[in-house]
Amino acid sequence: MRALYTAATGMAAQELNVQVISNNIANMRTTGYKKQRAAFQDLIYDHVRRVGAQASDQGTILPVGVDIGGGVKTVGTPRLMGQGTLSPTGNDLDVAIRGEGFFKIQVPDGTYAYTRDGSFMMDAQGRVVTAQGNPVQPTITIPQNSSQITINAQGQLTVMLPGSTTPTLVGQIGLTRFINKAGLNPIGDNLFTDTPASGTPQDGIANTDGFGDMQQGNLEQANVEVVTEISDLIAAQRAYEMNAKVISAADQMLQSTANMFR
Repeated sequence: MRALYTAATGMAAQELNVQVISNNIANMRTTGYKKQRAAFQDLIYDHVRRVGAQASDQGTILPVGVDIGGGVKTVGTPRLMGQGTLSPTGNDLDVAIRGEGFFKIQVPDGTYAYTRDGSFMMDAQGRVVTAQGNPVQPTITIPQNSSQITINAQGQLTVMLPGSTTPTLVGQIGLTRFINKAGLNPIGDNLFTDTPASGTPQDGIANTDGFGDMQQGNLEQANVEVVTEISDLIAAQRAYEMNAKVISAADQMLQSTANMFR
């Protein structure tokens, strides 16, 4: 019976939906995390009677058809790139982006990745790096014995050097944006890489030409809404249960049919 296979696709779809929701909930406290949602489409139809076909020799047209669906398929898990809430930390090297853009990071193989996680720190050479030790681009080195690290809205990093009474500019944190942010490829560690779907990376300066500004001493929280995720989880569970009931009902119908011919 076709209903068995149709309902099975529905159960598989909702199982994936729950997986996506569980990942969102698991990353509620992940800095800069962007939530995902599962997107589905119906499968190809079996047109038993095609709508618009000729119904008689007199040329009458069928106003409706008989179309039997084959179930559902997953077409993607798009990432929603909306702004997360900024949370103050008081750490001089914590930076949040308010608006468009990603921090550009050089990964160990020499290529670049992108992140909204601005929880930076210094390595042994004084470079501004991520929690994994990957340098922020352009590379910025903070001199030894410097103090009063300041990062303005445009990403300019200044420090006070010993014996100086005025701040010294030591570098500028850049931003990168994409035409299609949802087309970025997540690789873990709060990092994304560009793809043909995301478009070419566009480097720029914060607070100019449509880029967002930087907020020192803040971090961007995940844009996961707990109430929404819980309600979506309940809806997915109910949909899974209903598909399971369809399988049970179809099985009972098959058994009844088999018993009739015994």
